[in-house]
Amino acid sequence: MEIKKSPKANLEDKRLTFVFMGLIVALAILYTAFEWTQREITVHEVVNEDFLVEEEIQIDQTFQEETPPPPPEPEEVPEVIEEIKIVEDDVETEDVDFSSEDKKDEVVEIKQVIIEEEEEEEEIEEVFVVVEEMPEFPGGMQKLMKYFSDNVRYPVVAAENGIQGRVICQFTVWKDGTIRDIVVLKGVDKSLDKEAIRLIENMPNWKPGKQRGKAVSCKYTVPVSFRLQ
Repeated sequence: MEIKKSPKANLEDKRLTFVFMGLIVALAILYTAFEWTQREITVHEVVNEDFLVEEEIQIDQTFQEETPPPPPEPEEVPEVIEEIKIVEDDVETEDVDFSSEDKKDEVVEIKQVIIEEEEEEEEIEEVFVVVEEMPEFPGGMQKLMKYFSDNVRYPVVAAENGIQGRVICQFTVWKDGTIRDIVVLKGVDKSLDKEAIRLIENMPNWKPGKQRGKAVSCKYTVPVSFRLQ
C-alpha cells in the first residue's frame, strides 16, 4: 500500500526559512549582549578650597654691612744723606787741535760707492680672449688654409690605419705677432695632434689683435683638418 503525504505537511520545503530565522535570532542575541554594558558612575567630591589657599609670607631681604679693613700703616722712609765730592782743579786735560786749515800735500782717497740697481719686476702680460680687432694670419683665413694644405706632412701611421679628422688647437698671438702657448683642445690621434702643433709652430708672425687701437696679446682657436684622398 503506497503512503501519500500532503504537500502542506512536508517540512523539507521550509528548511531554508527556519535556517534564516535561526540566524536572525542569533544575531539579535549577540547585538543585545554587546549593547548591554554597565554605565560608569562619576562621583564628584566637593572640597572646600579655602583650606587649600596657602598663606603668603612676605620675607624682607636684609643685607649685612661689611666693615672695611683698617688702612695699612705707612712704611718708614729711610733718610737719604747726600754726599758731595769735591774735585780738585789741578787735573790736566789733553789739548785738542781744532785747526781747519787744508793740508795741500795730503792725498785724500775717495772710494766710489756702487749702488746696486733693483731688479724691475716683470710686468704680467694681460692676455685677452675677445678684442675689438681679432688677430689675423697674413692674407686672411684663406691663406691660412692654403698654408696648412701646402705644408702638411700626413703621418704614415695615421695614413696606413685610415685615421683622419679635425684637430682643434688654441694658441696665443702676442702683441708682437709671435705664436706661443699652443694647446690641443680636441685631438684625433697622437700623430695627427703632433703634426697640427708643428704646423702652428712654423707659421709666420700674425697681425696682432687690437683693443682701443693698441696691440694686445689675444688667444685664438683654429681647426686643422686631416683628410685622406
